[in-house]
Amino acid sequence: MSYVNNLRMFVRVYDLGSMSAAARDQRCSPAVASSRISELEKHLGTRLFNRTTRSLQPTSNGRLFYDGALTVLEAIAEAEAALMTATQNPRGTIVISAPLGVGRRLIAPHVPAFKDLWPQIELRLRLSDRPVDILAEGIDLAFHLGMPEDSSLKMRLISGAPRVLCAAPDYIARRGMPADGAALIRDGHDCLILRYPGVREYRWTLETPDGPQQFAVSGPFESDDGDVLTGWALDGRGIVLKPLFEVAAHLREGRLVPVAVATPPLDTQLAILMQHRRLKDPKLQLFADYIVTHIREAIRRETDGPAAALL
Repeated sequence: MSYVNNLRMFVRVYDLGSMSAAARDQRCSPAVASSRISELEKHLGTRLFNRTTRSLQPTSNGRLFYDGALTVLEAIAEAEAALMTATQNPRGTIVISAPLGVGRRLIAPHVPAFKDLWPQIELRLRLSDRPVDILAEGIDLAFHLGMPEDSSLKMRLISGAPRVLCAAPDYIARRGMPADGAALIRDGHDCLILRYPGVREYRWTLETPDGPQQFAVSGPFESDDGDVLTGWALDGRGIVLKPLFEVAAHLREGRLVPVAVATPPLDTQLAILMQHRRLKDPKLQLFADYIVTHIREAIRRETDGPAAALL
């Protein structure tokens, strides 16, 4: 098993381009990671990486070895998956990524119960509103809001997800109620922007009588954390665009109210993304089947409930 662990470490170092990042990913110290790479290099009789104090780059032999190492690890994973299916004894680790709101509200509450059902499966939940690179970050299942950009991934649709523009009543009392998307721009409304590093422009796509139209909204506050934006909206700092399931409770209780209802935002969708080679992994299928049932029910309750009637 030591050789397999060394192969896994090599692949993660190669993917992440960093010994320390690979060590964190594999839950060991950088010294252990370095030792595993050294053992592998000694066994192969060649250097796999050129290391300096500032950089780490694969050698030509390292690049050549990478594809073969991936093939070996995938064959082992398939063999283990077949055995787990035959013995009905799934085990191993699942690394899951999700947007903050989705993870906190729809996934995290059900993880302990899943673990109770399948105690030999470890779950690592990574929550962030930034885009993730499934391959580079070692993600097994990625929950994604919107249309995925990477068509090489397998997508399993969970549910449609209506969205809403909303603000706190005291913001409306102070700034007025915008009737539509044009009023957001014309009246200079403060829009709370979900923006990631490197994104220069931001637009909301709204449904108008002439079809979907993009509005270049702006405002004094922006963040890469959607829950931070919700907090600012509740504090009366501006207008936020959110999936309905994330703000339904606030709408029901009057802490937020829908705005620009003449031009509502387009619905989005929630889906699971995974690499095609992981489709036969029984532990991933178990978790996906389990969590999809709970997510669909939660979204149905919110989108068909009292909050939806306000839109």
